[in-house]
Amino acid sequence: MTATRRTRLYEELSMASRRYLASYVLFNQAIADHLGLHPTDVQFLSLLSAAPAPRTVREIADMTGLTTGSATRLVDRLERGGYVKRTPDQEDRRRVLVTPVPERLDRVTAVWDDLGQAWQAILEDHTEEELEVITRHMQRADDLSHAQMRRLRSRPKPA
Repeated sequence: MTATRRTRLYEELSMASRRYLASYVLFNQAIADHLGLHPTDVQFLSLLSAAPAPRTVREIADMTGLTTGSATRLVDRLERGGYVKRTPDQEDRRRVLVTPVPERLDRVTAVWDDLGQAWQAILEDHTEEELEVITRHMQRADDLSHAQMRRLRSRPKPA
C-alpha cells in the first residue's frame, strides 16, 4: 500500500470513527431518554451486566472513569430505580457489592434486543475473518480508551 493511499485511508477512518462515536453517543442518549434514565446509567448497566461478578463502588468508579462520589450517586440512582441492589460481601463484610436486579434489567435488555437485530444485520455480509478484525479492533480501542481516560485524569484541567 502506498503512503498516499494509507494516509487517505487513515483520514477516511478518522472521519468514519468520529461519525460513528458521535452517532453512538446520540443513540445511547435516545435509549436513555426512552427508558427515562441518564445515558451514564444505561452504559453502566451494560458494563455491570457483562461483568463476571458484582462490583464495589470503587470498582464501578474505575470501570466508568467516575469519581467514587459520582459512582456512589450513580448506584444510588439505580438502586432507587430498582436496577441494582447493594449486598454485603460475604468474604469481607466491610465491603458492599453492587449487583444488577435481573427482572429490572430485563426492561433495558428488551430495548437492546429489539434494536440489536438491526445492528446484527449490518454484520451479516462480513466474512468470519473480517468479524475477527472488527472484534480485535474494538477490543484494542476499548483498552486504549481506558488508558487514555487514566491519562486525562492524571493531568491538570486546562484553564
